[in-house]
Amino acid sequence: MRRSSKYDSINVVPFIDIMLVLLVIVLTTASFIPMGKIKLDLPTGSSKIKEEPKKALKISIKANGDVYFDKEKIEHNNVEVMILKHDKKSPIELYADKNSKFDNFVFILDILKKNEYENLGIITKK
Repeated sequence: MRRSSKYDSINVVPFIDIMLVLLVIVLTTASFIPMGKIKLDLPTGSSKIKEEPKKALKISIKANGDVYFDKEKIEHNNVEVMILKHDKKSPIELYADKNSKFDNFVFILDILKKNEYENLGIITKK
């Protein structure tokens, strides 16, 4: 009968220790790049959008309900007029603060849907 020695099995504890150290290094060195000049607290999402070389219209909705086109504040009754000035084939990026009311988000989406704008990207944090 053969006796088992300490070398018959693989010890995985050092491998786990090394992986945990690498995980800590990656997590501590990761940095987040702030997006845009308007301070928004974006929700998180896992999907990625493809970068388009075309000039995109950036619509931002702040937590208090203010709507910005690029960096210009627009009143709610002028939003549809400003959207109609934008080409339907050019991309539109929609930024919404995660603390903003969902009504404001739906308000913009309804205008885009009614006027058949389909090149829309909803921007989130990575």
